[in-house]
Amino acid sequence: MILFQLKCEHDHEFEGWFKDGATYEAQSASGELSCPHCGTVNVGKALMAPRLRTSRQKDEAAEKSSQVAMVEATKAAVAEIRKQVEGNCEHVGKKFAEEARKIHYGETEKRGIYGEASLKETAELIDEGIDVHALPWQDDIKKN
Repeated sequence: MILFQLKCEHDHEFEGWFKDGATYEAQSASGELSCPHCGTVNVGKALMAPRLRTSRQKDEAAEKSSQVAMVEATKAAVAEIRKQVEGNCEHVGKKFAEEARKIHYGETEKRGIYGEASLKETAELIDEGIDVHALPWQDDIKKN
């Protein structure tokens, strides 16, 4: 689609959308174009400024591109952290809070663990002085 600024013999200006330049030429030659203000069919192209990206639009596009790059870099960093944790620590599942306490109080050997804990369990571990960190795992399953 192409947009032309049109002007009739009475200086009324208006826009017209066309499939391409040839379609405009064909409609103009056959008298199919008319002014929406006065109805005359003596219509031609008017001068029009090209649509250029303003510096603001360029800045907005650059900002969006930067944000997308930051999101992708963050996803890659989280994936690397997950790879390191899963490769070097023991998965204890829902027994995370229990195992973290055992390690903290010396009831079992000291080792890196990961698993699941509720917000309440996590808050209790922190209150006890147990160093825990929530990690933003992304599910492998896509959700709608």
